[in-house]
Amino acid sequence: MIAFSLFKFAHILGIVLLLGNITVTAVWKVFADRTSDAGIIAFGQRMVTGTDFGLTLPGIVLTIIGGYGAMYEARYDFPGPAWLMYSQLCFVAAGVVWIGVLIPIQVRQARMARQFASAGQVPVEYRALARQWLAWGLVATVPLITALYFMIDKPG
Repeated sequence: MIAFSLFKFAHILGIVLLLGNITVTAVWKVFADRTSDAGIIAFGQRMVTGTDFGLTLPGIVLTIIGGYGAMYEARYDFPGPAWLMYSQLCFVAAGVVWIGVLIPIQVRQARMARQFASAGQVPVEYRALARQWLAWGLVATVPLITALYFMIDKPG
């Protein structure tokens, strides 16, 4: 029972780190982008990358290790009951959007931000990418919130 509790703790901690960071990052990045100050925007973009490596990635790892560890300890066969299978599918869907769309946008924005940080002029392309990043970030967050619902309510 101790192993199950540790895995469950790791899983919940991972979810807190993951959902907390992606939500807070979106909020302060939007506010940074709205300043029109190239230095603040460039700093905000650097922080997006930093917090992704420092909080989002560990959140993903803890969510996966904790979730599958708890699943093993609870003696669920893979993929588990319907609620667990749906949660996993939602997690994968969010990951596909993140890896396929959001990370490439962030990489392009980070490269641009390094250039305009000292030049003082934020290009129009950066602003267009910022809007895409926010929209796709919201799209990627919906399945994570849905997975959280499935994990709490355990329907079906």
